[in-house]
Formats: sequence, C-alpha cells, structure tokens
Amino acid sequence: MDSIRVLISDPLAVEGVDVLKDNNFKVDEVSKLSEEELVKKIKGYDALIVRSGTTVTKKIINASDKLKIIGRAGVGLDNVDVGAASKKGIIVMNAPAGNTISTAEHAFSLMLSLSRNIPQADHSMKEGRWDRKKFMGVELYRKCLGIIGMGRIGTEFAKRALSFGMKVMAFDPFLSEERAKALHIEPADLDKILKNADFITIHTPLTDETRHLIDEKAFKKMKKGVRIINAARGGIVDEKALARNLESGKVSGAAFDVYESEKKPPVASPIVNMEQVITTPHLGASTEEAQVNVAIDIARSVSDALLGKGFRNAANVPAMEGEALEALEPYVNLAERLGSIQAQLIDKPIKSITVKYIGEIAEMDVSVVTRALVKGIFNPILDEEVNYVNSMMIAKERSIRIIEKKTSKIMDFANLISVEFDTGKKKHFIMGTLFSNKEPRVIKMDKYYVEAIPDGYMLIVTNKDVPGVVGRIGTLLGKYDINIAGMSFGRDKKTGEAISLLNIDSEVPKDILKKMKQSKDVEDIKQVRVVV
Repeated sequence: MDSIRVLISDPLAVEGVDVLKDNNFKVDEVSKLSEEELVKKIKGYDALIVRSGTTVTKKIINASDKLKIIGRAGVGLDNVDVGAASKKGIIVMNAPAGNTISTAEHAFSLMLSLSRNIPQADHSMKEGRWDRKKFMGVELYRKCLGIIGMGRIGTEFAKRALSFGMKVMAFDPFLSEERAKALHIEPADLDKILKNADFITIHTPLTDETRHLIDEKAFKKMKKGVRIINAARGGIVDEKALARNLESGKVSGAAFDVYESEKKPPVASPIVNMEQVITTPHLGASTEEAQVNVAIDIARSVSDALLGKGFRNAANVPAMEGEALEALEPYVNLAERLGSIQAQLIDKPIKSITVKYIGEIAEMDVSVVTRALVKGIFNPILDEEVNYVNSMMIAKERSIRIIEKKTSKIMDFANLISVEFDTGKKKHFIMGTLFSNKEPRVIKMDKYYVEAIPDGYMLIVTNKDVPGVVGRIGTLLGKYDINIAGMSFGRDKKTGEAISLLNIDSEVPKDILKKMKQSKDVEDIKQVRVVV
C-alpha cells in the first residue's frame, strides 16, 4: 500500500504537523508557491492543507490526480473553490472553532482601548506629551452593550462584558428567549440596540442582507456618543457614513480590525487615519494559541477523513457513504434550499422546526437531510461556519427544537419534504419535492400552492388577488434592467390574497425594492438569495 501523502502549502504550527506524522503520513511543507507551481506540485498528494496564503483555484484542483481532502486551517473558505472541489469529489473542511476565543478577546480588547483612548495616549506619550485631559475616557461598568450576532464569538464577547458589569442586549434572528436567559442577556431587535447601546460590537457574516447594515439611517437612530467595534467582516459598516458621524460628533469613536477595502493596508478607507478610530490589521485570529488550535483541529480532521474515520467540519459533503449518499444527495440539496429560503423570510426567533418526510423517502435514513435543512437555515444568517456536521449542535445551542417525522403514505408526489417553523407567535410553512427525481421545487408556502425553482435571487410577493399587480412589478423590474427568469403564483379565493414567487437574474437594490412595496395592492415583498 502506498503511503498517504499530505502537502502543506502555508506555514502550519508544528503541533498540527506532528498529528499528521503520527499517523505515518508523508508530509511535505512548501510555502509561497504560485498557482502555476502548485499546479505542477499537487500531483500525487492525497490531501492539501492551507491557511490564508494559498488560494486553491479550479486550475489547481483539476490538476490534482489523487487529491481527496482540502483542509483550511481557519474559519473561512473564501480562498478555496469549493464548487470545483465538489465536482471532482474532493472533500473541503476547515477549523471553525479554533480561533473563537482569540477573535472574541481581540474584539473585547478593541472595546477596552476605545473606552480609554489607550493607543492615542500611548502615541502621545511617545511624542513626549502629557495630555491627561485630552484622553478622558469612559467606564464600561453599567454601560449598555449591543451585540449584533450571537454566534460563538458574540457569545464569548457577551460573557466578558457581563464580567465588567455591562448591560448586554443582543440581536440575532436565531436567539431564543431561553438561550438569552441562560446567557443573562436581553434579546432585542436591531432598532432597540441602535437606540439604546453605548457600545455596539458586530459579529455577523457579510451577506447581501448585512452589507452596510450600519448605514446613515442606522447612525441617525443611535444615541450621541456611541462607540462602534467591528472585528467581523469589512463592509457591514458603511465607512463613509461612519466617517461623517465621527466628524459630527454623533459617534465618539470606533475600533476596527476589518475594512471595506481589500487592499493591505486599506489606504482608501476614510476612517483609517481618523484620530477617533483605532485600527488593527486583521489580528482577530493572530495569537499563538489560535494558530496552534486551528493547526491541530485541521490536522485531526484531515487525518480522520484519510483513515476512513468520518468527516468533521466538512463544508461540502454529508458524513455518509457511497450509495446511500448518492440516493439522498438530491434531497440534501432540496432541504438546504428550503431552509435557506424560509430563514430569510422569518423575522422572529425560531422556537422549533418540524420536518416531515412523506413517501418513499420516509423509508430511508434522512438524518443527513435534516442536517442539510438546518444548515440551510443558519448559513445566510450566522457569522460562524455551519456545515452538515455542526448544524444540529448549533440549533441545540440556540434552544431550537428539531422534530423529525415520517410517513410512507404517498400524496400528490412520490416524495415530499414538509417543514413547519414555529416562532411561538406564528407558524411558517414550506414544502418541496423533486421533479424528475433530481430537480428541486417549492410546491407550497404557508397556505399557497406554488411551483417555483429555489435558486439564485428570488422575490416573494404577497398581494391582493386582483389583476395587474405582477405586471406593475415586472414593469418596474424591466425599467431597471432586472430580468425575470421565472414566475409562480398561488392564491386563496376565500381571503382574496395571493402570493407570487419570481426568479430574477440579479439582485434588486434596496431603493427599488422599496418602490415595489409601495406599488398598488402589494402587501409585502421580500428578497432572498438561495446559494448552496
């Protein structure tokens, strides 16, 4: 039997390398390879481990002949072409938990530095000045902290803030009252945080929904003297709007570890050189402990996968084998899409999710399908990595009950997946099936029967069941060169209400969406983006 070969193309902590060598793998460490060099080098290797320095492109993936695993020693997978790897049957995995404490501590350090002007005071001292009055600070004790995003990092930040005697409010679509109570924090909507917080810290992913979440309108709602911390993703805060509010005195200060500009350093950023702003060069995961933790985590995950012990933190493959996975793969895809759509439509914390499998699928082990559904629910919202392995654990952490039911009684379709979301105040419903045994379709939303393709950008329109509504929306989309790729309609004759699901080729800007909502007889329009 040939020895298993692992290529490490970025510097990795020796503790992680030792895990691989302890399994008798042949390990080669070669850093700073160009794409062309890695294309030539990759042949013959069973696994590739990278950090952020290497971009694993489609060209590199296609050049491999034995590659089974790509491991990223860190959280994000922006530098790995997961789609290309999936098409070639290569498992992609990461180490999502290794730098949680490091990032939370760095963000908290930014808040401490911001409250007492520590970097500015240090700089002043080194220039030979003694400016005590200029650097008057504020205490954290009894201040109101608003946390936007309560994943792993947000949770760790909250624990530290509570120990400083702060009042903590948190906004997270999946933060239940029970979970908030257990953490000794107050669940709140975004507006409440904006209006009441003395400090606001951000811990969400950058998505279409969160881009410029903190914009000029948000700043107008904030109290005078608020301070902003962002160690999550650049682009969540509109930096131009922040600069204007810093200049006006509405915002007392800000501390950033991430920026809208991807240049290093971000010289185009309007906030970097402002005196009231503390900046660091993306140091969230830059601790010795974090680098060791992620190295060990990814080495263990890669080793287990290569030795046939299962997949941990796999981003693109459920933990199943051969024929069973092949049979369930279309349902995994369908379930993830159903979850992704509904999660973007619900605006209240979810208490329970009931998924019912109807027909022939009920005779199969559908646990991975349920995991895919929950993955689809969390992925558009959470800052942390959600995959088939950890999705159920994340639901449990948020006190969301997952109920699985089965019936082999065949209805209008041979196989159906029916999902009910209960927020405690309202229930939301979505049902899906497969056409030709592989093409996903949404066939019911709440009380409306429809037939829609769950893919890409979608508009969900609720309106009065009268002529001309969709036509007016279509005209407005056409005016702004947004093409409609498909439509599906459903209506309730008793109530005179209707729903329209529109597949569109590109995103509808927020200002255009607002105009659509003002259209005659339209009750609401929501935009979702389905990406799996």
